[in-house]
Amino acid sequence: MQILDWQSLSVQQRANALARPAAALAARTLAEARAIIDEVRLAGDAALVRYAREFDGVTLPGFEVSSAEFAAARASMQASDTAALERAIANVDAFHRATQPRDVAIEVQPGVRCERLIRPIGAVGLYVPAGSAPLPSTVIMLAVPARIAGCGRRVLCTPPQHDGAANAAVLVAAELCGIEQVYKIGGAQAIAALAYGTASVPKVDKIFGPGNAWVTAAKQLVAADPAGAALDMPAGPSEVLVIADDSARADFVAADLLAQAEHDPRSQAILVTTSRALAQQVAAAVAAQLPARTRGSILEHSIAASRILIVPDLAAAISISEAYAPEHLSIQTRAPRALLEQVHNAGSVFLGDWSTEPMGDYCSGTNHVLPTYGHARTYSGLSVTDFTRRMTVQELSAQGLRDLGPTAATLARLEGLDAHAAAVDVRLEALRLPGAA
Repeated sequence: MQILDWQSLSVQQRANALARPAAALAARTLAEARAIIDEVRLAGDAALVRYAREFDGVTLPGFEVSSAEFAAARASMQASDTAALERAIANVDAFHRATQPRDVAIEVQPGVRCERLIRPIGAVGLYVPAGSAPLPSTVIMLAVPARIAGCGRRVLCTPPQHDGAANAAVLVAAELCGIEQVYKIGGAQAIAALAYGTASVPKVDKIFGPGNAWVTAAKQLVAADPAGAALDMPAGPSEVLVIADDSARADFVAADLLAQAEHDPRSQAILVTTSRALAQQVAAAVAAQLPARTRGSILEHSIAASRILIVPDLAAAISISEAYAPEHLSIQTRAPRALLEQVHNAGSVFLGDWSTEPMGDYCSGTNHVLPTYGHARTYSGLSVTDFTRRMTVQELSAQGLRDLGPTAATLARLEGLDAHAAAVDVRLEALRLPGAA
């Protein structure tokens, strides 16, 4: 990994040091995703069959996973694997139930009652990749908050394997989370099917989950169409930023950097440290650990875009992290919690030597669907809130309108909206009549 002294860098060099690998969707990718969407809208299931044959190499008589397939998946799993899924689900469920939004009602003044009511999104689509690394953990992160929110229809799409079956761990995780509708469809064609519906696949209102460039493009395209489906959040390559002082263990830090870098060739791992000795030790540890990792070709690309920054103090490290706004922020210092109050721009924070990022990926309880590519400045990690709508209600008594109505009428006239004012005035006039409430 490249080691840079932050203090010696120019403004442009600092910008370059924090630059992420290009993630803008190529015009060609968008065009290809649009063509797939258009074909699915036109031909429906026939297009899905054709794309399964073309992209997945399988011919499927149907897309929905049967009860026999669910049973076969359960039978193929080791008891210890199923137990691990169950334990992760329990922790994710506990945290998300504790943090779910709740109804609010308040009388802002006598006779004026305002409420915010939480309503689940009616139908949601959950997309779970299954390419080089099937992701049952993503099933958990999507399906658990959807269940807690009370979404009436929860539809999951995941690409078929070469044998035409869905990944067993993905199916077992889905079943454990209460997902009954699973379809063996992948790529942009799955997003199109969820957004617009086909004879086999029901239409949903919002689509969640990660995917490749074509999936990301398709989600953006259908979200821009009023007839399509909303998306969860902007997506980009995964990333981690580690802040460490001279108390950190180089082997721990190196392992954390490699863990995040193995997701994608465009993933990025950054270490910001106050210790030149640690910087050198981590670079050596990364080089030593990398050959033993099975996703070496991915790591070689992602580590090439990663770097180590040496800073004069932890205040500078926090400043860099805030500017970068990482998806994952790991703080491995003598007093990590002391720095937490200064952190505002991060998707998820991991405090201390023992809080390695994969714990959040799988089973600590927080959600691993997080804003990337700097979107942590304005977006939050996935939660039950994302599977709901917040609807406000207001109820005024006659006395409430009598007291507050003139304020509304005055403001309406300030804006030149006399019909707004008249809707208030006609009621105020009625209240002046003998016998009015």
